[in-house]
Amino acid sequence: MNRKINALFALGMRFQVLDWNSHDRCYIWTLALGLGTDEKELILVLGHRNAQQRKEIKETYQKLYNESLIDRLQSELSGDFRNAIVLWTHDPPERDAKYARDALKARRKGIKQLQILVEIACASTPNHLMAVRQAYCSLFDCSLEEDIITSVSQPLTKILVGLVSSYRHNEVTVNLDVAKSEAEKLHEAINNKQLDDDHIVWILSTRNVFQLRETFASYKQLYGNTFEEDINNCGKGDLASLLNVVVWCLDCPEKHFAKVVRDSIVGLGTDEDSLNRAIVTRAEIDLLKVRFEYTNMYKSSLDDDVIGDTSGDYMEFLLTLLGKGPKGD
Repeated sequence: MNRKINALFALGMRFQVLDWNSHDRCYIWTLALGLGTDEKELILVLGHRNAQQRKEIKETYQKLYNESLIDRLQSELSGDFRNAIVLWTHDPPERDAKYARDALKARRKGIKQLQILVEIACASTPNHLMAVRQAYCSLFDCSLEEDIITSVSQPLTKILVGLVSSYRHNEVTVNLDVAKSEAEKLHEAINNKQLDDDHIVWILSTRNVFQLRETFASYKQLYGNTFEEDINNCGKGDLASLLNVVVWCLDCPEKHFAKVVRDSIVGLGTDEDSLNRAIVTRAEIDLLKVRFEYTNMYKSSLDDDVIGDTSGDYMEFLLTLLGKGPKGD
């Protein structure tokens, strides 16, 4: 790496380390800074900085060298490690806007692609979703809703536009009577085999997650099956699959992302794009919960499975985001 990447490490010294247990290790690294830089030092700097700190590093780098840090990382690094660390360095709303754009511009827009939109809309805060929509307009000169309408067919468009255009109340407020009433409306739509029913779209798109979780619990109590089970009984098409992702992301996002990780590493080869998305985007949100759910669902350690399916600097960076440190310890 060149002298400008060296400057990144000097800038990184201004920022607090999020993993307080690594304080001594970072101090030793600071003493050795003059001996040169490598990928492991890059992991130590960026892997322990939160989004605001990474943003300040990028902005200061741009001012000093009139050059994008992202562009420099792209040119200096390679392979899966480069892709993961560039994703991590991006501002989160901009990163998710680009994820949404790539999903909508994919040649085949199946559930694997469209679930990314659901993750952004349902597994993040209302403020983050708003920031993603603003970033999308700024980057691509059109709204996220417009691109969904032009790129996705009905009835999937209806639910996706409803989800990305909503702004949910973000406080812990629950009305038990509303939960029971709306569980009944969901069940009526299921009985009529109308998965794109206006009530389903409206309830899933507008209610806060705490209210929805109570509604899902009321549904189970009233009808014996979970709402997800009855969706599956109603059909096996793309709409049913997409609605299942919606329910998971609203009810227990850590289970959804545990499944994303599992699907990315089972079978022949590794889907690094999905693995990166699950770990990088959740590292500052609920990755500890994802690790717990992964073990609970698959009776296997997420950390061990990452070690088994990745290698080198790429593996060490993912383990750092998982909280294991660059050597997995």
